[in-house]
Amino acid sequence: MSLFETLDKYTEAMRGKINLMLGHAVLNRINDTTPVQTAQVAILADETQDDVERIQEYGFTSVPPAGSEAVVVFQGGNRDHGLIIATDNRTFRLKNLASGEVALYTDEGDTIVFRRGNVIEITAAATVTITAPLVTIAASEKVRLETPTLEVTGEIIDLTDAGGKTMSGMRGIYNTHTHPENDSGGPTSPPNQGM
Repeated sequence: MSLFETLDKYTEAMRGKINLMLGHAVLNRINDTTPVQTAQVAILADETQDDVERIQEYGFTSVPPAGSEAVVVFQGGNRDHGLIIATDNRTFRLKNLASGEVALYTDEGDTIVFRRGNVIEITAAATVTITAPLVTIAASEKVRLETPTLEVTGEIIDLTDAGGKTMSGMRGIYNTHTHPENDSGGPTSPPNQGM
């Protein structure tokens, strides 16, 4: 037996375990109700694994749609307990980003894209909701709203930091104000059409 044949014989088991340590998988379904998300994955044509833990980065979580691809790691080549360390979906992944750009996206087309030049784009097909006790927008130039209707359920106050007035307060003043009559010196009647 040659040296290479001998090495091949003695390293065969180890090479087999190494080959079994990584797997390219397709996600069949995700269970997002557990503390660590789990998935059923198809690894080889005849190998399906249930309850494979999906390790995600802290602060980021997602539920990839069925058919997404995954990389599964099996410690020591033991196929009994795999860990999903990466997922992707060729169908929905945003393409043609510039070097250094970052994006979050969904299969419905909603995106948050961090563009070059310090530009952030948020796109939603239906609704964007911000819920907080206080929301501050600090714009050094202006805030521009391109919308056919601006709705506010509460008061609008101008010059807030300088003791400004509410829109309803200004409306009340306008609707009841009078002017001195030029001829008689008495006040005119209030406006005949309120705001």
